[in-house]
Amino acid sequence: MQIYWTKINKIIEETSEVKTYLLDCPEGFTWEEGSHTHFALEGFNAGEKPNKSLVRHMSISTLPYENAIGITTRIREKCSEFKMILRDLEVGSEVAIFKTYSNVPLKREDKNIYLLSSGVGLATFRPLVLDYLNRADNVNQINSLNIDSSKEFLFTDIFESVPDKKFTAQFVDNRNDYYEEVKKFAADQDGLFYVVGSDEFVVQNIELLREQGVKPEQIMLDKREQRRAELLSIDLTV
Repeated sequence: MQIYWTKINKIIEETSEVKTYLLDCPEGFTWEEGSHTHFALEGFNAGEKPNKSLVRHMSISTLPYENAIGITTRIREKCSEFKMILRDLEVGSEVAIFKTYSNVPLKREDKNIYLLSSGVGLATFRPLVLDYLNRADNVNQINSLNIDSSKEFLFTDIFESVPDKKFTAQFVDNRNDYYEEVKKFAADQDGLFYVVGSDEFVVQNIELLREQGVKPEQIMLDKREQRRAELLSIDLTV
């Protein structure tokens, strides 16, 4: 396993609780849209065993052509030890990234794509949308729907409907509106549905999509295959 040590080169205050940490790109480090990585703070591997409390599984919210590795995360006033340390880091602070992989690359199968996210989960989809807007080959259209009760919506400069490019972006702040829109999307029995958020959010979306007739193979999750299979095997009769 290769560990890439790098430095924070910019910190963006996205909203009152969400920050994006832009990291320098280490030599030889590559990734694709939909990638996640293990993001670690200094000292995580100082002992005989890694200190897992200093490591988090994070999506990369940028694409390589942006020349920075973006880590977007919510840091509330009351937060974990990891987030407390992260909140105090400054430009120039050293962090580590390793085990980078994409479970949700943009599928170019001449279908409609629906991106369903909650809060900061939208960070996972930012690179997919950028990739599509730069090159729409073999994608019919993309529809993004994000729910955030804080009403402080993320990346509104990118998640803005572009009819000419067959891209629509919607933000809602309540579950009723959110689930009504998902039902409309699910009428597309051939679409691809990407879901990112908490496990509870993911399970609720899977249940709703399955009830509407969407097949498991049409649902894309930012999970490794075993966990994805577990989530998609939910018994709807319970």
